[in-house]
Amino acid sequence: MANYYSDHPEIAFHLNHPLMARIVELKEKGFADAKEFDYAPVDLADAIENYKQILDITGDVAANIIEPNAESVDLEGPHLENGRMIYASKTFENLDATRKAGLWGVSMPRRYGGLNLPNTVFSMLSEVISAADAGFQNIWSLQSCIDTLYEFGSEEQRQKYIPRICQGETMSMDLTEPDAGSDLQRVMLKATYSEEEGCWLLNGVKRFITNGDSDIHLVLARSEEGTRDGRGLSMFIYDKRQGGVNVRHIEHKLGIHGSPTCELTYKNAKAELCGSTRLGLIKYVMALMNGARLGIAAQSVGVEQEAYNEALAYAKERAQFGEKIINFPAVYDMLSRMKAKLDAGRSLLYQTARYVDIYKALEDIERDRKLTPEEKKEMKKFQRLADAFTPLAKGMNSEYANQNAYDAISIHGGSGFIMEYKSQRLFRDARIFSIYEGTTQLQVVAAIRYITNGTMLANIREMADGLQCSNNMAALKTRVEKLIDVYEEALANVKELGDQAAHDFLARRLYDMTCELVMSLLILDDASRAPELFEKSANVYVRMAEEDVIGKAAYIKNFKVEDLPSFRAVEPTAEQE
Repeated sequence: MANYYSDHPEIAFHLNHPLMARIVELKEKGFADAKEFDYAPVDLADAIENYKQILDITGDVAANIIEPNAESVDLEGPHLENGRMIYASKTFENLDATRKAGLWGVSMPRRYGGLNLPNTVFSMLSEVISAADAGFQNIWSLQSCIDTLYEFGSEEQRQKYIPRICQGETMSMDLTEPDAGSDLQRVMLKATYSEEEGCWLLNGVKRFITNGDSDIHLVLARSEEGTRDGRGLSMFIYDKRQGGVNVRHIEHKLGIHGSPTCELTYKNAKAELCGSTRLGLIKYVMALMNGARLGIAAQSVGVEQEAYNEALAYAKERAQFGEKIINFPAVYDMLSRMKAKLDAGRSLLYQTARYVDIYKALEDIERDRKLTPEEKKEMKKFQRLADAFTPLAKGMNSEYANQNAYDAISIHGGSGFIMEYKSQRLFRDARIFSIYEGTTQLQVVAAIRYITNGTMLANIREMADGLQCSNNMAALKTRVEKLIDVYEEALANVKELGDQAAHDFLARRLYDMTCELVMSLLILDDASRAPELFEKSANVYVRMAEEDVIGKAAYIKNFKVEDLPSFRAVEPTAEQE
């Protein structure tokens, strides 16, 4: 029987990373829960075994329930009835299966009914479910919104809402509006405190809300009258049981049809303040978005894997000119690049998730006791790494998902353009990944300061210095080290231009180079520890990185500030300038 976890040993490999011991130690807080909960682990080995069992259950549900339902969900999609969103029929089966398997509230502490899983394992679960159906992964993975409520809500709110998520109630984050997409400072949904009702009342419209008719919403709204920027925004909790929010429209989308994207109208909807006023965008949404971006990275890796699986299976069966097409160099070059992107992208995803796990676990410990100076230093170190790596993981994996889905269609040839084949659905689903939760261009904006100030160069050199390569990988490491010097020179060339517009124009190239060097080092480390899984991908990926880094460095070296006007599609008017 198929299993989307055990069929891919590359996932389990990442449970053996050296940082996992520290993550478990911090997350389990001395394994104190074992005294109260019979399902809590008693030591590191027990914790890792628990993770594997949960992943195995998820892999079974994904392969044998969610994936077989995916085509039906894609064709039917959700619909609107009397101001309510109704899921596709098979989505209800998926929800029922994941609830019965205990796959809700998985990141929450056991005292609220959760499984206390680290973010790394949650990302693995997300990848597995996404490989089966990326649209359903959206619905399921939005349970991670509860992390923000756990971090910033009151204990009363935690006890009220977290057990409901652990039982399988759904969530959404209601951020964007018709005039506030990427620019959330323009949010104008109004929040007014009612002395008569003893609560906040929300009024206005939200647009492009994923899973918008969920049970529990986190809502960004303007609580400070007269303000126009992010300092007037606060975060609120809206409970669907209270009423006051209707679905006005469900978007008809290119892909991820099972994931409803809603336009919502708020009319005196009763809500609770989450945390403090005025920190909604500045603090809470930033935390929410970082988690969501890692979720999209996991979603992307799942589709990367499924696209590769579909392409590989077809290439093994399809014959042309008397030979299976997998033996054609043009085809196996494409397949090898797909696999290399998948393996390197997955490694970046889980490295980022491990960084997040360590600093988040230390933040959680700090709620109960004062951290030692060493722990504070560790928390700050890993928070900086998580902040720097998250836009890399989201941006590059979303791009790789699009590329792998595109290549899967190419390998299918004309059949890939036919709706009966899965590759077309993967292609349609993947397209949104590099758009929502921050476009790739916005990931570049988020990452570029870490690149131009030398932080990422220092991280890359530290990674290279600490990399203990096997003999088979040593020559490739030397080649990557030469690329790091090329990258450093490119950084210097951009700085020497001394022009902000030129910096912005070249930022994407620096971002791509940064990501490719990081992933080259990560895949070399993976291949040194598990050559049977990753040696081929390491060979392919480093060659791809050479091709790209050297090319982009040449572009930057020969770029001049006076070249910029020639790239404008239309000369700006005085008003536009």
